[in-house]
Amino acid sequence: MYDYLIVGAGLYGAVFAHEAKAAGKSVLVIDKRSNIAGNVFTEKVEGINVHKYGAHIFHTNNTKVWNYITQFATFNRFTNSPVANYKGELYSMPFNMYTFNKMWGVVTPEEAAAKIEEQKKEITGEPKNLEEQAISLIGRDIYEKLVKGYTEKQWGRDCKELPAFIIKRLPVRLTFDNNYFNALYQGIPVGGYTKMVENMLEGIEVRLNEDYLAKKQEYDQIAAKVIYTGAIDAYFNYSLGNLEYRSVRFENEVLDIPNFQGNAAVNYTDRETPWTRIIEHKWFEFGKDEDGNDLPKTVISREYSSEWKPGDEPYYPVNDEKNSKLYAEYKKMADSEEKVIFGGRLGEYKYYDMDQVIAAALEKCAGELRSEKSIIF
Repeated sequence: MYDYLIVGAGLYGAVFAHEAKAAGKSVLVIDKRSNIAGNVFTEKVEGINVHKYGAHIFHTNNTKVWNYITQFATFNRFTNSPVANYKGELYSMPFNMYTFNKMWGVVTPEEAAAKIEEQKKEITGEPKNLEEQAISLIGRDIYEKLVKGYTEKQWGRDCKELPAFIIKRLPVRLTFDNNYFNALYQGIPVGGYTKMVENMLEGIEVRLNEDYLAKKQEYDQIAAKVIYTGAIDAYFNYSLGNLEYRSVRFENEVLDIPNFQGNAAVNYTDRETPWTRIIEHKWFEFGKDEDGNDLPKTVISREYSSEWKPGDEPYYPVNDEKNSKLYAEYKKMADSEEKVIFGGRLGEYKYYDMDQVIAAALEKCAGELRSEKSIIF
């Protein structure tokens, strides 16, 4: 018997496994994939740590989380400064003085603010959809070139059909600051995320290519408690219906050149370009190998957003009113499962940044591992 069976070797599962082992509990981690690290999995290709399930840039203002995760990896000083490509015109992201100068030729913050205020007046009253919400925040010009096409590709719907709450706010900086996250701590783990998660799971039994739901009865018998980080609706065999997600498809390419786009992330914001962005992975680690040598080749990934269907990898929960109500019903069922804890992005049907996943797992550990009633010995 194990004290804990942890379903999923991603960040949530790895944090809980590490803390449970440190508390003297016996732990088994399983994952249906052939690799650990979940969606932060990185694979070395031509000496480059490729983010196989999309770009992951660690950023947090939570000192506790930063101190925790840096036990397992040294982080470099990477700063996310994406570039927006609109039909060959290049703009800085997030929206800042470089963006406004390129868009309107303005030079001072006062000129930029006046231009934005002038264009925002187009929307009167409460915004009724995403388009009106975006224009009310940053004006028509920036909306048309840098928001509309990208958002419609991301969600697969016209901006007029999307709810206003999706864009509650857009960062508008009247400074020449390209630091997208503007977080106190940020960077990429040196050597890749997979190496970091390996360190978190050191000394813990891990079984890969194991489908918990296919062997649920067998696995439930060998553990006192289950930490489940898979999809909550799948756990209950979709008995109330499917929760909706957006998915992402990647086209990866190894190029025999040292530099494709000069930046880690370039967003393609026109509607006609089929992909949402291109990631050039080497720039997450400044184009160098572990010995500091320049890498002669490069690896790029084109990202295509798509509607999720069973069998696809779920990425972004569609937290609209319909899905939120359905999740609330699944949550009631989950709360009645006495020996199962649901956690993480899929288990809680919630979009989490990496630091939020770690914080949530640590909070759960703090309550669970100190509770005398939590383990059935």
